[in-house]
Amino acid sequence: MSSQPLLAQAEQLFHHLFQQASLGVAVEDLEGKLLLANRALCSMLGYSESELVAMSCSQFANPEDSEDDWALFQQLRAGVIDKYSLEKLYVRKDGTRFWGRLNVSLLTSREEKSSQLVSAFVEDITERKRAEEDLRQRDIELAEVQRLAGFGIWQWDAKTDQVIWSKEIYLRTGYDPNLPAPRLAEHACLFTPESWDRLQQVVKEAVEAGTSYELDVELVVSKAPTQWVTTRGEPVRNANGQIVGLRGTLQDITERKRAEVALRESEQRFRLAVQAGRMYAFDWDVVTDVIVRSIESLQILNWTNPERDTGREFHARIHPEDRALYAAMEARLTPENPSYQITFRTLRPDGTAAWCEDTGRASFDARGKMVRVIGMVADITERKQAEQALRQSEERLRLLLDSTAEAIYGIDLEHRCTFCNPACLRTLGYERMDELLGKNMHDLIHHKHSDETSFSGEECRVHQVIRTGEGVHAEDEVLWRANGTSFPAEYWSHPQHRGDELVGAVVAFIDITERKLAEATVANVSRRLIEAQEQERTRIGRELHDDIGQRLALLAVELRRLQDDSATLPDVRRRLVGLQKQTSAIAVDIQSLSHELHSAKLQYLGIASAMRGFCREFGEQQRVEIEFSAQGLPAPLSADVSLCLFRVLQEALHNSAKHSGARHFEVRLWGATDEIHLTVKDSGTGFDLDRAKMSRGLGLISMDERLKLVNGTLSIESQSNRGTTIHARVPLGSASESIRAAG
Repeated sequence: MSSQPLLAQAEQLFHHLFQQASLGVAVEDLEGKLLLANRALCSMLGYSESELVAMSCSQFANPEDSEDDWALFQQLRAGVIDKYSLEKLYVRKDGTRFWGRLNVSLLTSREEKSSQLVSAFVEDITERKRAEEDLRQRDIELAEVQRLAGFGIWQWDAKTDQVIWSKEIYLRTGYDPNLPAPRLAEHACLFTPESWDRLQQVVKEAVEAGTSYELDVELVVSKAPTQWVTTRGEPVRNANGQIVGLRGTLQDITERKRAEVALRESEQRFRLAVQAGRMYAFDWDVVTDVIVRSIESLQILNWTNPERDTGREFHARIHPEDRALYAAMEARLTPENPSYQITFRTLRPDGTAAWCEDTGRASFDARGKMVRVIGMVADITERKQAEQALRQSEERLRLLLDSTAEAIYGIDLEHRCTFCNPACLRTLGYERMDELLGKNMHDLIHHKHSDETSFSGEECRVHQVIRTGEGVHAEDEVLWRANGTSFPAEYWSHPQHRGDELVGAVVAFIDITERKLAEATVANVSRRLIEAQEQERTRIGRELHDDIGQRLALLAVELRRLQDDSATLPDVRRRLVGLQKQTSAIAVDIQSLSHELHSAKLQYLGIASAMRGFCREFGEQQRVEIEFSAQGLPAPLSADVSLCLFRVLQEALHNSAKHSGARHFEVRLWGATDEIHLTVKDSGTGFDLDRAKMSRGLGLISMDERLKLVNGTLSIESQSNRGTTIHARVPLGSASESIRAAG
């Protein structure tokens, strides 16, 4: 047969197979341009054969895959490789895409070692890719479900001892998921000893007897709290039915275990609270009328077998006065209003009553009939007794507040009145409590000084307690009545606490108008007495100096003359010498006494010179050392203040020289911005201040009274064997006014 017909038949057969192939087939040149394309490829890409021929492969390739395809095509064309295969996306004529598997190879013949043509076969693998993607997505979702549920899967090969874990178990145990899971024999470190022993036992039984198991065990993970898991396992058998391994799951139950522990602890705390709070639980089956109570009812009710009785028996044990109340409560219970709380009394066997607080809830059937009641009963007997005692105490306190003559009121932390007694209303001139309650008491009764200048809350000593928590006492301020008049008051303000918390203050006060008038009268009498005393001192001082002093001086001169007379006998002369010395000493003492009674230096040279001179004369007379200093004195200083301080110095030095036993004294006189100060200090034996105040010797009284007349104050510091300091303080500018007011 001729070769020509055979070749024609072969070409016809090739063309038939080419067009009928289910795969997309194309012939390309080495530039990637299509020369031939079969029907399957045209159908896949949506082009006609005439459109595909002369198109470049890159025109229907996904741009993201073109680089990889072209790189392999270049290697094919260069002869580095003779074929290649890859999966890629193709773009149809309508723009849609599909997955294809591409196999490319050079077309060569036996005679030709190189070729100018390339064959390409394309298989549509879109469905397979979708199935793979669905499977991958399901794997992801399954892994996420396992993660959320704390659920892992494992398998064990008994022959090789190899274990396979899912990702969740790797995460749960802290192992690297890129490494093989540890063999079963190495699992001991993953569990607590007690859990590992139990797990080994159930695994052994599963392998030997073919049983499944479920076990709660504790996982020990490095640097993490202990975890609880439930592991489940079942045998794996081969075709012959022999057990060749195990497979199962592992689920995290840590939170459940913690909840169980918390529940047990909560139940224990509840039990302790019930016991400590004297409570019991009950369950009343209304249909059978049986009441079951917890064991705590024994101590509360003191009944015989109180843990179980009937509703009828219980009603009989309710206090007669409370039975109707309890029955009315039961009658009010409905499906819409099933809860209740009631306080009532029960009778104990000894006849005493126990107060109970019953809190419960009723259950109803479909017809609305009550079938069950459960609840808690608390013994509130002690609370009721405490409430009764509190009411009695409050009543006694109210009677005390109402009957006392002292005015009393309370304030909160904002200085608002919380209560007041009738005496408070009467003293302040109010008629009703609501005129004071809730009002700021400082703004109402303590807002101005006696001269009607403003008195701020910051400087108010009544409310100082709110800031410091310490009580105060004052008697030099005024309070204001409802009618706008004021009165001098003495008050005491004390902190009020609720437990450890400061909640306010209680203030008690009295009107001291009469006392102030009496004090003014006494001060006036004292002033007159002191004035009379000073006048008498002056008269006596002058008499001593001008009369008796001069006469003694003349007597001393005459004695001197007799002493010098030659006719005088020697014995007489000696006696005259002694008399002359005694007379001179008496004259000196009288002169000193006259200066103490009336100091001319104080009148003509001022207080500093007068005190310095007195200290020098007193020191020489008493043979003691007196250190005097003066500085910062105002000029001029009123005669009243000068005389007062001079007399205080005299009295203080006389007392110290007489009682202290010291031979050295310090006297300081100085002026401040608005005060003048005098201190007399010794380092002697000291004395008991409290005893001295109770004895009220004339020296202390005299100094104190004199200073009061010039609005001054006297303070004394003294300690045994550590000396005494007397401190007189007089405000400047008010002395003369005080003296005039007293007169």
